Amino acid sequence: MTVQQINTEKAQNLNIQDLFQLLGTSSQGLAEDEAQRRLDQFGPNALVEKKINPALKFLSYFWGPIPWMIEIAAILSAVVQHWDDFTIIMLLLIFNASIGFWQEHKAANALEALKAQLALQARVRRDGRWKEIATASLVPGDIIRIRLGDIVPADIKLFEGEFLSVDQAALTGESLPVSKKPGDVAFSGSVAKQGEMAALVVSTGEDTFFGRTARLVQTAGAASHFQKAVLRIGDFLIYLSLGLVAVLVLVQLHRGASVLELVQFALILTVASIPVAMPAVLSVTMAMGALTLSKIQAIVSRLESIEEMAGIDILCSDKTGTLTQNKLTLGEAVVFAAKDDQELILWGALASKEEDRDPIDLAVIAGLPDAGILSRYHQQRFIPFDPVSKRTESLITDSRNQTFTVAKGAPQVIIGLCRLTPDESARAEKTVNELAARGYRTLGVARTQNGSVWEFLGILSLYDPPREDSAATVANAKTHGITIKMVTGDNVAIGREVSRQLGLGSNIQPADRLFRKGEVSEQLSTLAAAQIETADGYAQVFPEHKYGIVKALQTKGHIVGMTGDGVNDAPAIKQADVGIAVSGATDAARAAAALILTAPGLSVIINAVEEARKIFERMNSYAIFRITETIRIMFFVVLAMICYNFYPITAIMIILLAFFNDVPIMAIAFDNTRIDPQPVSWDMHRVLTVSTVLGLIGVGETFGLLIIAQNWLRLDVVQVQTFIFLKLAVAGHLTLFVARTPCFFLSRPFPAPALLWSAVVTKILATLFVVYPFGIIAPLTWSQVGLVWGYCLVWVFVEDVAKLMVYRHLDMAGPRHQRFLGLLKQRLTHYAHRS
Repeated sequence: MTVQQINTEKAQNLNIQDLFQLLGTSSQGLAEDEAQRRLDQFGPNALVEKKINPALKFLSYFWGPIPWMIEIAAILSAVVQHWDDFTIIMLLLIFNASIGFWQEHKAANALEALKAQLALQARVRRDGRWKEIATASLVPGDIIRIRLGDIVPADIKLFEGEFLSVDQAALTGESLPVSKKPGDVAFSGSVAKQGEMAALVVSTGEDTFFGRTARLVQTAGAASHFQKAVLRIGDFLIYLSLGLVAVLVLVQLHRGASVLELVQFALILTVASIPVAMPAVLSVTMAMGALTLSKIQAIVSRLESIEEMAGIDILCSDKTGTLTQNKLTLGEAVVFAAKDDQELILWGALASKEEDRDPIDLAVIAGLPDAGILSRYHQQRFIPFDPVSKRTESLITDSRNQTFTVAKGAPQVIIGLCRLTPDESARAEKTVNELAARGYRTLGVARTQNGSVWEFLGILSLYDPPREDSAATVANAKTHGITIKMVTGDNVAIGREVSRQLGLGSNIQPADRLFRKGEVSEQLSTLAAAQIETADGYAQVFPEHKYGIVKALQTKGHIVGMTGDGVNDAPAIKQADVGIAVSGATDAARAAAALILTAPGLSVIINAVEEARKIFERMNSYAIFRITETIRIMFFVVLAMICYNFYPITAIMIILLAFFNDVPIMAIAFDNTRIDPQPVSWDMHRVLTVSTVLGLIGVGETFGLLIIAQNWLRLDVVQVQTFIFLKLAVAGHLTLFVARTPCFFLSRPFPAPALLWSAVVTKILATLFVVYPFGIIAPLTWSQVGLVWGYCLVWVFVEDVAKLMVYRHLDMAGPRHQRFLGLLKQRLTHYAHRS
């Protein structure tokens, strides 16, 4: 007979005898030779990771538009035997590839952490005898035994024993241990908290519930907006540079210029205009930001996530252990026969046993003002909770040697022990229903003396309270333009109550209404995707649901953050634009995350978002500056050569400009920036528009100075070249001060000292170089230097006014203005209807 693995859903619907038959086994287990055959057929009970050769991964960083152009420039350098240029270009290329490879290498270990969650040994019945084997050797059809403290090694069907309590919070998000009885299934990776049972293995490895979660982690992942932006900027500059160089080459060849000299100059001009250092500068900027985030106890495992974090507009947060304390706490008490709340709690505590470490017992005992009062009573016998009786029971002797039996458990069971009047029964039922509607679990408490009639003492409520800072974090997130959506494995009532307490909204949807059976996010209907987008939270979710929720929100255009702490959160964390592992998270969640919090609570996320928005402003400023400089230099050089038929700047000057402008620009990583109150993201239309305007103004002002140098000062060609070189060097960082803020460039926040002094020092060096050039270039007089400086300082105000006008125009035509007009139209329509 051909044996196949049985998925968990099918195993739930089949009785144990049918499963024995399907899997070709019995309660005595498999024979060793049959087990080996199945191991060969199904493979080890382990997660298989798809590995990429590290060498091939590293080489992939040399593939793409920007690397191609840099590599072509390196080849041309070798052809014309400019070995210094060749060496510098290759070092920059290798440096950029190394940064990307190292950062991705550190983050790509989610499956390794998932593997570490699996049990190492399992008790299995082979050839009719119990023995311990490696978990990886389990096969479908094996009979195993699960005891207190064991990690369930595979998906199993329980069939022998009284009951088993398992903690599957890390898999399903349920905040309380789940009681299992014969006929139930237990998931691989869950932990046995109480009881002992025998079970049939139905699925192993990647076919388990745990394995499907791991596959989601492996396939999850969203493309970085940062990488897309760098490529778009690079493409723009590459096409612009190639087009202008082609025009230059054609014109100069037509004029009969030296081919070798022309190729040499075109090479240097192309390399200077291609953003060779841009990935490195942006990576350094993010690395400095990551260091700052680490100081507020937020560890970045993927640098690109910093840029994504600045644009988060929806944060999906796991409830248990993230918004709440993951700690059962005693809520309000409703008194019936007890004298007061404290007596009711005392009798409930006497029906508990602290040594068993049951979460419910511990919560009831913790409700006592002084646990020392229990020492006045002697617990002669204790019967723990089981799924059949649904109550705990204690035989108690007090200090006066009176004996009582006290019980606590499911309210319906405890009420059934007692003789309540119709009014009391109605009141108890109403209380239980009201508390259940608010998401509370309830316990009935009763006692009897000498086997007489049970006396109903009252009802205790239990809940998992929110963290102290959660409500403030939710409110703070709203002021930053971030919507928090709760995602929980608990039921809808619990989700709604926690959501109410935190101010998240009451539209909590059960996941089974959002996803039809077998449906994945790519198949979601428009209506389902819209429901996911408008819901305030989601209850009764499984890993596939969390993953699908994140994917659905991303397809609706949102930048999504996902917080979590368990294995069940790992796929969604990996898929999210910014996956966040909260304090105390499992290794699997940490490995899948881009941001790992080491402090409890979510408040640090808002601090991280603020820091990320600062970092984004720095990157945005550099991108605008770099495009502006390329346009300024490329257009000016090409147009000047076409109009005047001489090189307005030499090849060595272009290399020096790259040094004076690009190397110190890394100080932008330390710049002071404003914090945008709303999520931010790359707006390439905005970036390219501002850059183009500033760049073209720069071309015009440089042409103006060229005319002054030739027609007014009557300088010869070599002095004109030095004149233009100083102008481009001085104007470089002045333009950066304009580009670094959308506001007036002399307004707050002022440039950071590192950025300011890097500009001052490099400009002083450039000035001294043109006055004392050591024979490398033609010198200028101090009066000529003063003219260049004064000219540049005047034009920086012209550039700033133009920049402010462009931003004002973009804001009027942009989405913010459209939203304002939309709101205004709604208000006018509302008032028109009222009138």
